[in-house]
Amino acid sequence: MVRSLECARCGAELGADQLQTLCACGGPLLARYELEAIGARWTPADVVGRRRDVWRWREVLPLAAGEEPLSLGEGGTPLVASRRLGPRLGFERLAFKDESGNPSLSFKARGLAVAVHRARALGARHLALPSAGNAGSATAAYCAAAGLACTVAMPEGTPAPIVAECRSYGASVHLVPGSIGDAGRWVAERADDEAWFVVSTLCEPYRLEGKKTLGYELAEAYGWTPPDAIVYPTGGGTGLIGMWKAFDELERLGWIGPRRPRMFAVQAAGCAPIVRAWEAGAEVAEPVAEPRTVASGLRVPSALGDFLILDAVRRSGGAAVAVQDDALLDGARALAREEGILGSPEAGAVVAALPGLLEAGRIGPGERVVAVVTGHGIKYPVLLGAAYTGAP
Repeated sequence: MVRSLECARCGAELGADQLQTLCACGGPLLARYELEAIGARWTPADVVGRRRDVWRWREVLPLAAGEEPLSLGEGGTPLVASRRLGPRLGFERLAFKDESGNPSLSFKARGLAVAVHRARALGARHLALPSAGNAGSATAAYCAAAGLACTVAMPEGTPAPIVAECRSYGASVHLVPGSIGDAGRWVAERADDEAWFVVSTLCEPYRLEGKKTLGYELAEAYGWTPPDAIVYPTGGGTGLIGMWKAFDELERLGWIGPRRPRMFAVQAAGCAPIVRAWEAGAEVAEPVAEPRTVASGLRVPSALGDFLILDAVRRSGGAAVAVQDDALLDGARALAREEGILGSPEAGAVVAALPGLLEAGRIGPGERVVAVVTGHGIKYPVLLGAAYTGAP
């Protein structure tokens, strides 16, 4: 169970027994546990034979003793060794962490399962968030399962299947002109009057806790020696931050050593605030005034956790790179045709980034590389259009 919440900016410590959003300084809150004490009584052998969802790691999640977790079967996704794409690109040990089979068809299910579970346990009755896509549908699904009301504000350019999906789960969906930043302002202006509990990216502590289970699963899959490199499509970056947190926790538990994977953040060229900040040596990222990309999950002009993303990338020896929209769409199609994985445009961005990372020597051909497929491509008309029309 969570010991306390710690501000990632100023270090202030807050209680974990009530609904919390951001620290008074504006920084995101991180859940902290008595890891050394937990590690003294919990070993890798203890998880063998457990349920294969995010709650497999319940000792380091906000779950009280005897409490039944909220679950639709999220997590425990396959790590698929590349059969054709990796060898063609020059990678000998490339694997895809395929999150597309999660409930609501994306990795967002991990974070929202935990966030909605904890919000309900602490008394929330109506959740709200801005979303460019899959976070909205995951929140709507888990609110439906939890019996909570849900409001989602989405940019007008959000793929129509995702908007329809949210409404199918019973959420109230509001389409807002502009970007996810504009949708976020729409929610913020109404949250207090409507008594909404806002579960935006990093605006509450527990979406991150669900996302960090990606790191636990990868460490387990590689025999408690994490891979050499993780390549991750980065909008809000919660998954990357969560995996970095997981590896720190695993070392403190005594399950892994100090070596970390190099973390690579991939963005779209039309919305690449993290890439620009990394290249400039900045600690925070300047917002993108006019974000443009067909990958809705990457159309995030300003990430609340920018400083955490940049810190993980730099401390790991990784990098932040950008790819063009035509390249990421080609990458998603190659993933489908060569590996049988129909990933989202965001997953295509990871595929598109791989050749450049190899050519630049940032990743070696024989290293163990994990490319994260964050969602299913079936929700994206921009990706499926050519298949519908029979175009090459």
